[in-house]
Amino acid sequence: MKSFLLIGMGKFGRTLGERMLAMHDEVTIVDKSEDTIDALAPKYTNALIANCMNLENLRSMDVPSYDACIVAISDDFQASLEVTANLKDLGAKRIISKASTEIQSKFLLRVGADEVIYPDKDIAEKLAVRLNSSNVINYIDLDSEYSIFELACPKKWIKKKLIDINPRKKLGMNILTVKKPTGEVINSLDGDYVFEEGDQFVVFGNTELILSFTNKQK
Repeated sequence: MKSFLLIGMGKFGRTLGERMLAMHDEVTIVDKSEDTIDALAPKYTNALIANCMNLENLRSMDVPSYDACIVAISDDFQASLEVTANLKDLGAKRIISKASTEIQSKFLLRVGADEVIYPDKDIAEKLAVRLNSSNVINYIDLDSEYSIFELACPKKWIKKKLIDINPRKKLGMNILTVKKPTGEVINSLDGDYVFEEGDQFVVFGNTELILSFTNKQK
């Protein structure tokens, strides 16, 4: 079980908090709105009403005891900046802060954030990819060059052998697993594997090459 301090309970904070609870994490939530905390408190072991721009308020929360502190403030960047800096001053093990723009990210990293997330940007980018290719189900960026994609089997691959398609050599794409329409998951494919309609697979490779491939599929 991991422990988290979650500051800011807007839409993003609420969704994140509920997901962490489902994973049996220990979550302390904080918001300056009494109404917000009153509504959410029954779900959490610890729910605090506090303005975290105040260093003494944060000090009372024993910040270093948490595995990570998440600054999920959505509507006040100045507050997000100050809270991130305060958490750093108090010795937080790891600070993850929410940003809306690149310039916000730069300032948050400068004052102490270990990681900055862009929920709106990430959702928009994933939607753009899905809209441009009917084969892309989901994907995760690993770094600036490589990603993991979940793809639907292209029609031209159906009834063909893996060895004949040779996606690793021709497309720079490594197939990690295949999920059959029945729900069966195949973790190790040999060259004689024949793709079937309804197959979905997880692949790893160069982001640009995979996107170029998927955008050409019907």
